[in-house]
Amino acid sequence: MYSVLAARSRRLSVIAIALLALSALLWSLSSLTAQARADGPGSGAPWTASLGDSYISGEAGRWAGNTNMSSSTIDALGSTAYDDNAAGNGELISGCHRSKAAEVSIGGGVSGENLACSGAKTSTFSEGSTFKPGIDFYSSGAKEGQALMLQHFAAAHNVKLVALSIGGNNFNFAGIVQTCVEDWLLSPSWWPNYCNDDSSVTSNFTASNVSKVKGEITTAIKNVAQAMTNAGYSSSQYTILVQDYPSPIPLGSGFRYSQSGYTRQEVDGCGFRNNDANYANEKMLPTINSTVFAAASASGLSNVKTMELGSAFNGHRLCEKGVGLLEEQGLSSWKGAGASDKTEWINMIRTITAIFPPYQIQEDIHPTYWGELALRNCLTQAYDSGTPKGGTCTISGTGLNGAGEPNMALH
Repeated sequence: MYSVLAARSRRLSVIAIALLALSALLWSLSSLTAQARADGPGSGAPWTASLGDSYISGEAGRWAGNTNMSSSTIDALGSTAYDDNAAGNGELISGCHRSKAAEVSIGGGVSGENLACSGAKTSTFSEGSTFKPGIDFYSSGAKEGQALMLQHFAAAHNVKLVALSIGGNNFNFAGIVQTCVEDWLLSPSWWPNYCNDDSSVTSNFTASNVSKVKGEITTAIKNVAQAMTNAGYSSSQYTILVQDYPSPIPLGSGFRYSQSGYTRQEVDGCGFRNNDANYANEKMLPTINSTVFAAASASGLSNVKTMELGSAFNGHRLCEKGVGLLEEQGLSSWKGAGASDKTEWINMIRTITAIFPPYQIQEDIHPTYWGELALRNCLTQAYDSGTPKGGTCTISGTGLNGAGEPNMALH
């Protein structure tokens, strides 16, 4: 009898041990599955990602306003403003200027990955040692296009929103600005040379070139979608938010300095004649912006939304009436009371003063620290707690919100 009971006891012990082992194995497998799914398509902590050019990378985000006093009075982010490597002491890609003030970092439990690059076009290109990744799958050694960067990043992170700003450089934006300022500097006010009739400017806005750029932007948007598909996403798991460009200067009648003499450029770096400023606002910007949104529509993607920024900075544009340099507004620092309400949100066009640090030519006529944070506010509203939406971004009032951003509305 004892031997029978002992044998039964041993069998029960073996069964118990086996059950415990099986339970442990199942727990281990479930744990591994949970870990495998912790970060990736539709699973894990939410992320936003930004792709595109200088108007989303955070170019000029170091500077909070404009001044002819010491640069320290507007230096909001310091010398490491664009350092985005792991150690925080340099750029991953030289000249991309991925600012710490860039709009992608919306916070609120949502992390942001800035893949944009100042100077980028829809396709990757290099000029000498300068590498500019486009919205494509370029791959050569350690160099990658932004679409490929997104594919790799999204595969291991739960990306809910991809914000895209691209097309301005396909229209030769920087070259146009340079031409307009040169025409202003090199011709007297009594015999002005306008840039709005220069072939180097107008050739960018012919019907054939507009059609060409629209196709390039459409391909770029589709590349973003393909990158997400390659990373394992369905179209319902993320949104592509295509944004256009804000007006950086007012109409000619809105400048606070006369176009006579050299005051506009010498004082606040806005060397545009009234006719050229009108052309920029009435022809150039509407053409660029309508082309961007036409490309978004032509992509045929169901998860594409748009964020309209054309008038987002109205009232705070470069040389616009109602705002000014720090010293014109009685401010000694960007930290002064009401500084965001009283100063410009577009960086001045510097020439001689940008030959040596800390200012850089490529920062010219881009959103300042306050402008970047204003865009971040609108992107936060567009994210909409994980159910992204489109809309039009405008100033909604004075002061700053709880995150230290100018008050904006997306409607």
